[in-house]
Amino acid sequence: MDRVGAAMDIADANTTDAARIRVLFVEDEFFIREWIAQSLSEQGFAVDSVTNAVDALLHITRAPIDVLLTDINLPGGMDGTALARRARESQPDLTVIYASARAATLKQEARVPGSLVLPKPYEPAVLGRLLATAVRTTPVVLSA
Repeated sequence: MDRVGAAMDIADANTTDAARIRVLFVEDEFFIREWIAQSLSEQGFAVDSVTNAVDALLHITRAPIDVLLTDINLPGGMDGTALARRARESQPDLTVIYASARAATLKQEARVPGSLVLPKPYEPAVLGRLLATAVRTTPVVLSA
């Protein structure tokens, strides 16, 4: 198989993986939210976006999601770390990715277990690969 054919197979596999992944993107910066949501949609992800934690929690109660992709600093009194803890109460196996320009300041104890941290700025294509990989490798939590 030539390089172009191999690249197309990889792209098809990523699109197939992405098509099954429902992402809730929480970002208060309009241009970042629009750009990333559109890019992820073009990569085949099912993306909904909101600007704050309260709207994110409402969305989670109405529709199942596979990944919570959230900024850390959010308006409205609840930050991304508190949002992730609340989201995990209703979906214990939810994949959580924090994205922030201040990612280096996010302490391990503030994060939900198994979460990932993505420093801003990031490329949408890199994010797409990270989302697909994170969902495939997230262990399922079974209760006794």
